Amino acid sequence: MCGICGLLNKDEPVDRATLQAMCDAIRHRGPDDEGYYVNGRLGLGMRRLSIIDLTTGKQPISNEDGSIWIVFNGEIYNYVELRDETTAW
Repeated sequence: MCGICGLLNKDEPVDRATLQAMCDAIRHRGPDDEGYYVNGRLGLGMRRLSIIDLTTGKQPISNEDGSIWIVFNGEIYNYVELRDETTAW
């Protein structure tokens, strides 16, 4: 199973090295990949265990204009139905 971590500081920017240390501590949860997003007081990190979707699973991920960022740990089993439903809009 993958691992996720994050920081939201009250008054100071997130130190990327601290975020990386957090991800290092959960490396056993996801030895195949790691990813980071740092923007001011917010930092997101993830460790990935590659099971399916091996080439396109880089995280954190954003929307088209980069204004929203997430890390996601899980699997959406009905993704085909959801894709068909949401692309029909």
